[in-house]
Amino acid sequence: MHTELLNVFRQIANLDTQEEDLFCELFKPKFLKKGDYFLESGDKNNCIGFIKKGLVRYFVYKNEEESTLEFTKEGEFIAEYQSFINKSASIQSIQAIEDCMLLVISHEDLQHIYTDTKHGNLLGRMVVEHRFNTMINQLLSVYMHTPQQRYKYFIENYSSLAQRIPQYLIASYVGIKPQSLSRIRNRIAKGIS
Repeated sequence: MHTELLNVFRQIANLDTQEEDLFCELFKPKFLKKGDYFLESGDKNNCIGFIKKGLVRYFVYKNEEESTLEFTKEGEFIAEYQSFINKSASIQSIQAIEDCMLLVISHEDLQHIYTDTKHGNLLGRMVVEHRFNTMINQLLSVYMHTPQQRYKYFIENYSSLAQRIPQYLIASYVGIKPQSLSRIRNRIAKGIS
């Protein structure tokens, strides 16, 4: 059940049996159906999830429309860390695009891992650094790239997911309407910059 999670952690540190047993005990299974929310804006994020199977999107409301910020897939962690760390209301929502099988850990149990395991702090830091890097790249892309460049960035970074994500969500991620996405895709296919 926890094999994928432990494999991710083993790539970071040489875990002992006690640590692995504790991770298996504290990360609990959770299922989300397509369309369910891991977190809705306005709620407090009180757990971190690891995606065993499935795909989610992060989004915010901008001018009363959904604006997709990011997609997260199998083998990756999900949380709105600002809300999780500060115990404050989230601005973002995290929603399942597909049925998802997760392993989740509460804020309290994560603190237990940090204080009572040899590698807990290292593992936590590496997960947060990965999320931070992803978020900075997203933010820079929004400010520095045209919609066509953002679409190319999407294809470069999410090519394996392109068939799993509905076109209207890809358009939302790029920051345009679906009709404009069709025009961009046609221009790229014809080699027009």
